[in-house]
Amino acid sequence: MRRPLEGVWNVVRFNWHFYVGAGGSLLVLAAVAGFAPAAWRPYLLGLLALGAAPVLISLLVSYYVYDVSELYRLGWLPIDPASRGRLVNIHAGFDETSGLLQQRFARAQLRVFDFYDPQLHREVSIKRARAAYPPFPGTVAVQPGALPLPAASTDYALLLLSAHEIRQQRERVAFFAEVRRTLTPQGRIIVVEHLRDPANFLAYTIGFFHFYSRATWRRVFRAAGLEVVQEQKITPFVSAFTLQVYGNAT
Repeated sequence: MRRPLEGVWNVVRFNWHFYVGAGGSLLVLAAVAGFAPAAWRPYLLGLLALGAAPVLISLLVSYYVYDVSELYRLGWLPIDPASRGRLVNIHAGFDETSGLLQQRFARAQLRVFDFYDPQLHREVSIKRARAAYPPFPGTVAVQPGALPLPAASTDYALLLLSAHEIRQQRERVAFFAEVRRTLTPQGRIIVVEHLRDPANFLAYTIGFFHFYSRATWRRVFRAAGLEVVQEQKITPFVSAFTLQVYGNAT
């Protein structure tokens, strides 16, 4: 079970350098406004509000998405909780979901793969997250283009807020093609992502450039031989795509 405020607290503690810098800058600006001539104060206070608003909004949205919404309750997943299927959870070094998946799908066979590469994923936030969260028991380090699974061996492959960490388009296509190889004929891939869209721009301003657009994801899926059988909004800021091998009956 997730702890209260765990999501927004993780955002702050794994990115504390940003919040220290932003907070320090706002404090300096507030001090300048306090000592400035009265005629300047409205403008300085306006700048202070403009600087503080994006930080506060992003934290409020993070709280909503990661702590309040249905995202980590997993009820939106198109999988029967009594399923005895073979589930593969693939993440990029920060695993908040495998324990939750094991609880919800206790009868399923769960395997966990981690494609984190310290040479490629150099963000200090991921390093802090990995230090704070030990790997799920049995997690296997993998290369995105070579999963240690036989063909047609996976009923559900889960990519929950992880696939965007593969930054090159051709590598994303190769990765999804490799996941497709492992699917059973009726298997599904479930991809959850923030999108580069107006809602996420309002929430994260320039941070939304770390995400990809809906059109970009759909191009990747098509190029990898996959088709979308369901698309849903878990929140206004997070989308889920359910994929199958192109041409298979739904």
